[in-house]
Amino acid sequence: MATSATANRGLVALIKRGWNEIPEIMGSGVHALIGLGVMVYACKVYYENDGNNRRYRSTYVVLRHDDPKVPTLKTHCDITSRP
Repeated sequence: MATSATANRGLVALIKRGWNEIPEIMGSGVHALIGLGVMVYACKVYYENDGNNRRYRSTYVVLRHDDPKVPTLKTHCDITSRP
């Protein structure tokens, strides 16, 4: 198996060699890493904006007036009514 002298010299050379030999796999790996980054950012934004505050629940929850979740409760519907 003949390899070039530069292919044995580190991670960058390995990535270049992989890109030349199996571009489909390397390209999908890049897309997977981008998707993972977008997913982590979306989860962060979801929980920062109190994304677990559901409008419809299957059980009643009683909250005291001094509970920190009280100011973030939804008291109206965000969707406009259909004519």
